[in-house]
Amino acid sequence: MELEDVKKRYPGADTFQMGDSAKLSKELLDLVRSGKKVATCTDPRDVESGKQTTPVVGKHDICLNWDGSPAFVIETLSLDHRKFKDVSEEFALAEGEDESLKGWQDSHAEYYRRNGGFDPDMMLICERFRVVEFFD
Repeated sequence: MELEDVKKRYPGADTFQMGDSAKLSKELLDLVRSGKKVATCTDPRDVESGKQTTPVVGKHDICLNWDGSPAFVIETLSLDHRKFKDVSEEFALAEGEDESLKGWQDSHAEYYRRNGGFDPDMMLICERFRVVEFFD
């Protein structure tokens, strides 16, 4: 399905991509498709810079494949603002990327170092979501 068609079906939906490379994006999208990934977190600096939009409970947004085509639509179920160091193991495991809180902390710290800097006291927007519709 074409992106413009999806935008018509979900008026007001913003688009976003997961990850910072084609490889990581595919891995994350595959975790969502498998049902293992039901949460994600956003760096507020990405919102401030315009790179991401602020998640809103109840809102539908379109997740894109790395090539810009629509992968699926999510609905935000809940949001929690917390410091990186205060992210719970339960939330980290809901992200589906690692098998422990320590693994999540290590991989996410490296991701944030690559993308603007890391500090254990940095705030994150922790989001739980459900997939509304898949496109591929």
